[in-house]
Order: sequence, then structure tokens, then C-alpha cells
Amino acid sequence: MKSFALQAGGSRLLYHDIPGDGRPLIMLHGLGCASSCDYPRLASDPALAGRRMILLDLLGSGFSDRPAGFGYTIEDHARTVAELATHLAPDSVDLYGHSMGGSVAIVAATLLGDRVRHLVMGEPNLDPGGGTFSRKVAAIPEADYVAHGHGDLVKAARTEGNSIWAASMSISAPYAVHRSATSLVVGGAPTWRELLYAMKMPRTIIFGEASLPEPDTERLPQQGVGVRVVSQAGHGMTVENPGGVASALRAALH
Repeated sequence: MKSFALQAGGSRLLYHDIPGDGRPLIMLHGLGCASSCDYPRLASDPALAGRRMILLDLLGSGFSDRPAGFGYTIEDHARTVAELATHLAPDSVDLYGHSMGGSVAIVAATLLGDRVRHLVMGEPNLDPGGGTFSRKVAAIPEADYVAHGHGDLVKAARTEGNSIWAASMSISAPYAVHRSATSLVVGGAPTWRELLYAMKMPRTIIFGEASLPEPDTERLPQQGVGVRVVSQAGHGMTVENPGGVASALRAALH
């Protein structure tokens, strides 16, 4: 892996830099996950062969640092992504983010402006209120979540057979997960949906077939946002059908 020291505080982001041609594609993971775990299968798919990809672990997740004083809001994460993107690709970059990572990608794209040539997301959080998991986490006081709530969720995931996600969660900083979940519930101002609609670059949102029906599959195209559906997959599309996600990504980036 490679390491990048952020200007504020010196915390380090760690990432896989997959060699390839053209603009780098920075890939951002969801809450409690890690790009270093979720995306190597995508990066090796024939549909994305030859493309340079940056599999970034956000602060508090995967192999990156876990500074206790960091806010871990969506906007905080987005600033670190924009700083890394400026360092790696000062002229142009593509962004992909899944779930929470999609919200981070939207805010990062706002910070980077026209340097972002394509913005692709997998079932991102667009509106305040969060999702089922983030609401569950945010409903617990941070001190209680750190003390036992995080460990309880990891144990429950293992019991339910979700061993990959449990492994990612187990090495995520509990306070980072809680603060990010709270940020998802609170939302942004303007909302991430409003930011997305105001952008001009090609934008695409990927849905898992099992997540349908979803009103946004009709609403988003009216705002110039493309929609693609991955079969045999739901919200966990990267694990359930990585080849389908890779093909949808390739289409969105072309």
C-alpha cells in the first residue's frame, strides 16, 4: 500500500494504487467498510482492465490512521479525499463511492470542481435521515457505542454469516463509525442531493436489482443523472455481483 500525510494533523491515508492508464479512478467505501477489502475484486475485473485505480481507506477505516480528534463527518472525509486527489491527479480524476462513500464523493466533487470528469455512485445517501444501519448506530450515545455497541454489532454480523463486513467493522475505529453515522443522519446543507443536481459532469448512480423499486430510478434521469442497475445484487452489490458492478462502472465512465 501507499501512504499520504494530510496537511492538517499529519494523519495518514493509506491506499492501493493499481497501475493503469488514463485518469485515476478514486474508489471510496461505505460505513464500516474499507476499499482495501471491498474493491480488489473490482479492480481485477476484465471490464476495468488497464485503468489506474486508487482504493482508498478513509480515516478511521481499514489501514488508514484513526485520529481521535478528527470529526469524521461526510464533509471532513471529503476534504481528505480532495487533498489526496489534488496530490495524485492535479488535472483530472474520476470518483466512485458506494453508500456513505457516494455522499463523500459528491462533496469531494464539489470541492474539486471541474477536475472531476465522471462521478459514479452505488446507492449513495442523498438526503438527511441516513439508512437503517447508520440510524441504528447514531441512536446510541457515542460513549456507549464505543464501550459495547460496536463490538455487539461485529458479533451480530458474524452470527448472521456476514463475515467480510464483520472483519472490516472490527478494525474500524468505533468513534469514527459513530461520528460518520451521525453525519449521515444529520445530512448536509445544502443536501447532497442538491449538490449532485447542481453538478455538470457526467453523473451516474448504480442500484442493485434487489433494491428496487426505488423512486430515484425515475427521478434522477429527470435531473440529468444516469441510472444503471446491477442484476442479482442489492445494496451489498460489490460482494454480491462484483462483475456486474465493474461492467456498470465501465459503462458509466465511458
